[in-house]
Amino acid sequence: MSPDTTAQRQFAVITDSTADITPRLADERDIDIVPLSFTIDGETLVDGTMTQEEFFQRMRSAPDLPTTSQPSVGAFAEAYTRALATAESVISIHISSKLSGTVQAARVAAEQFADTVHVFDSRNLSWGLAWQVLDAAAAARDGLGVQQALDRLALAREQVKLIVGVDSLENLRRGGRIGAVSSLLGSLLNLKVTLTVDGNGAFAPLGRSRGEKAALDYTMEWISKQMGTARSGKFAVGHALSEARAHRIADSIKQRWNVSDLVVYEAGPVIATHTGTVWGVAVWPDS
Repeated sequence: MSPDTTAQRQFAVITDSTADITPRLADERDIDIVPLSFTIDGETLVDGTMTQEEFFQRMRSAPDLPTTSQPSVGAFAEAYTRALATAESVISIHISSKLSGTVQAARVAAEQFADTVHVFDSRNLSWGLAWQVLDAAAAARDGLGVQQALDRLALAREQVKLIVGVDSLENLRRGGRIGAVSSLLGSLLNLKVTLTVDGNGAFAPLGRSRGEKAALDYTMEWISKQMGTARSGKFAVGHALSEARAHRIADSIKQRWNVSDLVVYEAGPVIATHTGTVWGVAVWPDS
C-alpha cells in the first residue's frame, strides 16, 4: 500500500495474539498484533515465537504449568503511536475481559490518546475474536467511519460463537479457570468436555461426551444450532496438536453447509497453556 493511501485511512485496526491470526494474514489485512507472552520453565517468550510442537514438548517436561502475561500498557501505547502516524483513529479489539487483563491494559494506554483510540472488548477469544478483527479490517478498507465500524463490531460480537473441546480439563484447573471437581469429572471415563464463551465473555460448560466421536458429534450439533436456518457461513477450526481432527471437523462442515470462508488454524501457546490439546470452532452465520 502506498504511503498516500495509508495516510487516508480513517482508522487502523489493532488486536492481540490470542486472536490466533497469522502474521501473513495480519499483514495482508493491515492488522497490527500486540503479543501476549508466556513463561515456561523460567524463560519468558513472546506469543508466536515457538512452534506448537516445541511448546508442548517444553510444557510436558516443565515442572510447572506455564504462566501467561498480558501486553504491557507501554506496548499498547507504542502500537497506538505507530498506528496514529498513518490513521486518524484506532480500533483496538481484544480477548474477553473475563479471560484476560489485556482489555484493561489497552484501555489504560488509550487514555494517553484522547478520543482517538477506541478499545473494544470482543467477549471472545481465538477466532471468535479473529472474525471480529477481520470485520473491522474490512470496514476500514471499505472506508467506513469509526462509529459505523464499532456498530458493525457490536453486531458481529453477538453473532460469532465459539465452541472449544478439550481432551483434559487439567490445564484449565491448574490455571484456575475451573474448579477441581469439574476437572475430576472431565477425567473420568474418557470424557471430552466442551465449553463455550457466554454473552459476558466467560467460559461456560456445554457438555461432557464419552469418547472423541461423541464429542465431535456434539460439536456438529452445536454448530447446527448456531447456524439456525442459515445455509452458509464463515467457519474457523482450530487445534492444538490435533490437525487431523481439525480437518475432519472442517470436512464435516463443508458437507453440511455452504462455506463463504473456512480457516483451519493452530492455537498459539498462550491459548494452549490453558487448554492443553484442544479443538475449537468459531461460527459466524451469513445473514
